[in-house]
Amino acid sequence: MKTPAGHSPVAPSEIAVGVIIGRASEHFDFFVFGIACVLVFPHVFFPFTDSLNGMLYGFAIFAMAFVARPFGTALFMAIQRRWGRSVKLTVSLFLLGTATAGIAFLPSYASLGGSAIFLLAVFRILQGFALGGSWDGLPSLLALNAPPAKRNWYTMFGQLGAPIGFLLANALFLYLTLSVSQEDFQNWAWRYPFFVAFAINVVALFARLRLVLTEEYTLAMEEKELEPVSTKKMLDEEGPTIFLGAFAALASYALFHIVTIFPLSWISLQNSQVITNVLTVQIFGGVIGVVATLASGLIASRLGKRALVASMAVLIAAFAAFAPALLGGSAGAQNAFILIGFALLGLSYGQSSGTVTDNFAPRFRYAGAALTSDFAWLFGAAFAPLIALGLSVHFGLTAVSGYLLSGALSTLLALYILRRLAAK
Repeated sequence: MKTPAGHSPVAPSEIAVGVIIGRASEHFDFFVFGIACVLVFPHVFFPFTDSLNGMLYGFAIFAMAFVARPFGTALFMAIQRRWGRSVKLTVSLFLLGTATAGIAFLPSYASLGGSAIFLLAVFRILQGFALGGSWDGLPSLLALNAPPAKRNWYTMFGQLGAPIGFLLANALFLYLTLSVSQEDFQNWAWRYPFFVAFAINVVALFARLRLVLTEEYTLAMEEKELEPVSTKKMLDEEGPTIFLGAFAALASYALFHIVTIFPLSWISLQNSQVITNVLTVQIFGGVIGVVATLASGLIASRLGKRALVASMAVLIAAFAAFAPALLGGSAGAQNAFILIGFALLGLSYGQSSGTVTDNFAPRFRYAGAALTSDFAWLFGAAFAPLIALGLSVHFGLTAVSGYLLSGALSTLLALYILRRLAAK
């Protein structure tokens, strides 16, 4: 592709590599924590209660990062305005790695008592702050630099990190559970995924700095007006666009943790399958998610991003109707829920970002994309495992159907509003 006159020569393929590395490392951190909420934390940090409440307490702490994330975005946008993108990215990823390593070194409840739970919550909140600050603008730059006919294909790469991060986290936990005894896993082996997450963050930091600090990328960011504005100004002038964007993506975000984290907790609680079998099935699900995410770029290039997102919301609503029968059925039915769910997740999540970012004025696109993503995670995914597990235990698996259906309806309503606004 020839670079347009007056623009910096930045190849979309180079940006895509940085985007995948960055997003995969961030999601790996979060999935390690989510899986640990089921396999580790009830025994290590909540031994004073039963498995159900231990998981619920863990999921409550899990959600704290998503609550903190928009505040982290606002704080680090201010840091970038004053000290630059490199300082912002370095500090945020250092904070993310430090918080993750802090969890790896954290003493158990048996050793530290309630202080262990408090520190776990503090580290989790710091992870959320750091993730909010790790926004580098590369997905937006990728979308703007991609050839118009292939824009949906290239913007898909920003979402590809999620299934890759889950695949790696899940595979690591499977390896550990198969390699050591249950006693050793609970005593010390569970800490290794958090050490690995710290190492991945270091590698990702240098890989991303190598991109964002080059003169070509700096000029490209400036030419595209991808610079931070104050969060207050952003919300004052583009608040409705941000929230419409968050709700337009809600179907896929609602499905996200219902497919990746919740089945592990439900099956573990019901003791309906051996956990290693579930982790194995989820690895296959992660592979399906990667393939489906790639396919979403090709399909959206033909149908259009919003048409695909709307179609997938309808399919997610249909899937919600079968969720109780699948999750409450045999091992084969539960596995089908996971595999089908990952296929739907890849197709929907692959195009969920940027459904409304074209509506932002250029100077608001950088901060707008970050905040839209923050609120989509908060509204759709943050409390999904907590709500789904808590309600399902007391009211049945129809609660899962209700949660997924609410996300699908929110997406369809937001897209309808956007279409009406565009028609005016």
